[in-house]
Amino acid sequence: MLGLLASAMFLLWLFSAILTPFVLAGCIAYFLDPVATRMNRLGLPRGVAALLLVAGLMAAALLALLLLYPLLIAQVGTLLARLPNYVAGIGSAIQEGMAALEKRFGPEVMDTRLRDLAVSQVGAILSFMGTAATRVIGGGYALLSVFTLVVVTPVVGFYLLRDWPRIMRRIESWLPRRYARTLRQLAQETDRVLSAWLRGQLLCCALLCVYYAIGLSAVGLELGLILGLTSGVLSFIPYVGSMTGLGTALLLALGQFGTWEGVGMVAAVFVTGQIVEGYIIYPRLLGHRVELHAVWVIFALFAGGVAFGFLGVLLAVPMAAALGVLARYWLRRYLESPLYLDPPRTGS
Repeated sequence: MLGLLASAMFLLWLFSAILTPFVLAGCIAYFLDPVATRMNRLGLPRGVAALLLVAGLMAAALLALLLLYPLLIAQVGTLLARLPNYVAGIGSAIQEGMAALEKRFGPEVMDTRLRDLAVSQVGAILSFMGTAATRVIGGGYALLSVFTLVVVTPVVGFYLLRDWPRIMRRIESWLPRRYARTLRQLAQETDRVLSAWLRGQLLCCALLCVYYAIGLSAVGLELGLILGLTSGVLSFIPYVGSMTGLGTALLLALGQFGTWEGVGMVAAVFVTGQIVEGYIIYPRLLGHRVELHAVWVIFALFAGGVAFGFLGVLLAVPMAAALGVLARYWLRRYLESPLYLDPPRTGS
């Protein structure tokens, strides 16, 4: 088993550059399998159901891309055009704030060199953000990657979704008979945890994308659309995504409005979003079915991204769910074992 695991990790590392469309297709098939199963029970052939679901999903994704891509390009152009004004506004606000601190605490705490350093660093950060966004959204590599996903992912996703029950039965037939029942229970537990977290989190991200995009645009933030969509997507990473979106939005609001009232309105949008997510969306969509701690999810996502890039991010949550189920199983076995209940005594 260790040899098989090492071989799988080596192959994953070796072919990581081309596996992303296939892994994404597997995620689509896993996500749509319950719907295809219900359609099959209603009398629709599995192949027809898989074709309709994959075609509908890709049509929706393509429509969203066609509608949003020009808007995103326009907003990136706005960012580049207004970037000097943003830097100047943020620099002025920082200088005023640090001047007030210097007046309050004295020049020993806040001096002129520290103010200039803070302003220059903020300007460098905003310039990097604008350049990086332009390269990612408008670059040829991004277009090529999108084209590859649009062509390869639907085809592979259709075949996986059509044959999903047959694939699962074949894998189950390969399990060692002595441990088949235990492995089947662990697989069902992993599926329960993973499906609850994945489907609930995707719905949360979709709702937050809509809310942040509308909310930030409503308060007058010029880059509200792109920042709202990005904040919603980054909410897939618990806490880290929302805090990143909040910090970026506050900087842009400070550069655009130049007043603390505008910054306060943007902060209110994010605070309200976090309250709605934490007390309404998350409990209703996920409830207590999810047994993946936020710290474990954050660590898995970052570790997967460092090890295998975007492919590692796709595989991080399934692997974290499986490892969590195995850890809880081993812990139950340990708590029921003589090693825990009746440890050997040494001495008198």
